[in-house]
Amino acid sequence: MNRLRGFLGSYHPIVHTLILGTVMARAASSMSLPFLAIYLAKHTSMSAVMIGIVIGMGSLAGTVGGFIGGNLSDRFGRRIIMLAALFGWAVVFVGFSLVKLPILFMLLNMLNGLCRSFYEPVSQALMADLTEPAKRLRVFSMRYMAINVGVAVGPLLGAFFATMDGALPFLLTGIVYFIYAVTLYVLLIVFGIKQIEGEKKQPVTFVSALRVVHKDITFRFYILGGIIGAIGYSQVMVTLSQYLEQNFAEGVNMFAILMSVNAIVVIALQIPLTRISDKYTPLATIVAGNLMFALGDIGFAFSHNLGWMIGSMAIFTLGEILNYPAANMLIDKLAPEHMRGTYFGAQTLTNIGHFMGPWVGGFLLVAYGGSTLYLVMAVVIMAGSLFYWKGATNLQMHLKNTSKKEIL
Repeated sequence: MNRLRGFLGSYHPIVHTLILGTVMARAASSMSLPFLAIYLAKHTSMSAVMIGIVIGMGSLAGTVGGFIGGNLSDRFGRRIIMLAALFGWAVVFVGFSLVKLPILFMLLNMLNGLCRSFYEPVSQALMADLTEPAKRLRVFSMRYMAINVGVAVGPLLGAFFATMDGALPFLLTGIVYFIYAVTLYVLLIVFGIKQIEGEKKQPVTFVSALRVVHKDITFRFYILGGIIGAIGYSQVMVTLSQYLEQNFAEGVNMFAILMSVNAIVVIALQIPLTRISDKYTPLATIVAGNLMFALGDIGFAFSHNLGWMIGSMAIFTLGEILNYPAANMLIDKLAPEHMRGTYFGAQTLTNIGHFMGPWVGGFLLVAYGGSTLYLVMAVVIMAGSLFYWKGATNLQMHLKNTSKKEIL
């Protein structure tokens, strides 16, 4: 009991609220969003390709939102933007449960992407503002754990509620986000947090991001590698649900279990795998991660029961754990100190892959079937490693030429 009191007293109540809210919100969203493709296939006349476009538009809107969110928060204040995003999410998910027209689904999913791009950076800034520097790493670790706890529970709840009514998970998700928004709004008033300033940074514009990609050849290769990786990753987050629903009797339940397996593997192996990958270069870690992605895809292509699917998802998740932190490390090492924000802002261009992936996957699924889809994606993901390798090679040559000029 004393340890619990000590833990609760170590962080601001708003921080605890944000972490608990993260668990609830991620559980709610993963209760519904992963099943959106299945829901659209069952309750609308949209083709698999159209479903892919509708879902992919959320990532595209999020990419654009990432560039304009900073400017909006400067104009209206981060607190207003954060709360507007939460209430916006409530509208999105209630809307998903009510609308039938494809264009309305697309608009709602675009709003979903905007809400995520606005909320995520502001909520993290608020956590940092309310936590002393020595404890911030622990707070962000707790937040990452909270995300995965929510994702581990949500899909199973989603599969359960979907058996009652396909629209119910979306309606419940909207209610959870509304309760979270109201609770946070009240607490921000109670604790007198009228303004959320955080660290002042120069806003990263879309033009400045493109300028960096145009000038830095190495970075351009890294971005291309990230886009290809995102195309492959989106097949598991979007197209896999349709593949399972079409080819297995309990496809929806299988997908829910696989999503939970993904989160559980991340929770269990994130720390040990990170320690191991620290001994190797980011490039080697990315290549190893892409290999795990490819092996997982091959497993999906040839698996005919839940056991093999779980094994394939576990292998695929190893790639996720290895790949994304290492990609961030590559950018961190490449970016000049005074341009680090611009480089990381430009990295959001890799979300183009999350836009392209669902509709490319939908086309391959309809035209050639799931097995071919995942075998093709295994090859595509490994091809992405070539771009990272080319970028690293180009950087080494640049550094070598620079050092020669300095000697001369």
